[in-house]
Amino acid sequence: MEGNVVEKDQLQDVNGQAFSDEGLVETKLEGKTVYPGSFFSIEKDTVRLPDGSTAFREFMRHPGAAAMIPLFEDGTVLLERQFRYPVNKVFWELPAGKIDAGESSFETAKRELAEETGYEADEWYFVTTIHNAIGYSDEHIDLYLAKNLKKGRAHLDSEEFIEVVKMPIQKLVNMIRDGQITDVKTIVGIFWLEKIITGQWNVEKMA
Repeated sequence: MEGNVVEKDQLQDVNGQAFSDEGLVETKLEGKTVYPGSFFSIEKDTVRLPDGSTAFREFMRHPGAAAMIPLFEDGTVLLERQFRYPVNKVFWELPAGKIDAGESSFETAKRELAEETGYEADEWYFVTTIHNAIGYSDEHIDLYLAKNLKKGRAHLDSEEFIEVVKMPIQKLVNMIRDGQITDVKTIVGIFWLEKIITGQWNVEKMA
């Protein structure tokens, strides 16, 4: 069975009104959990394709996460260095964590910032939502800007080992350019921060 590619002129309507999801949407017919993990689950669904045929879709079901851009008054950003086992490498990352059951992503952001770094923030801004693995997971990450930071004490889990570092924004941009920072939430967060501090993009202050 061959797929179907439909080419459209992206300029036919600058407001996107000419684009329709019809002809693209897949409909779930049935599904099962093939791995019920404690952190995420693996699902296998049977779906009806736009042309009426069927196919299987295997994906990770994830509760979502929150990531924070902790910005100090001197323009430096608080980052973490952490070993990530699946790729056997230490990564530079913005602080982040999984959303717990019954918790909002904003509550997660405040909790994870304090637990992982020891810092708390008096000012919070919602930045954006990103979908970081759309080919194999429903995971989303809500990104927040945290300002007016106050140092406290971190409370890491027994299995967590994290190094916390302050870095200038331009240094982080250079590290992204040079391939030293490859974590997607961190790349998106730093690029957003560039736009925010220059006044090009606005963000919503949390109550």
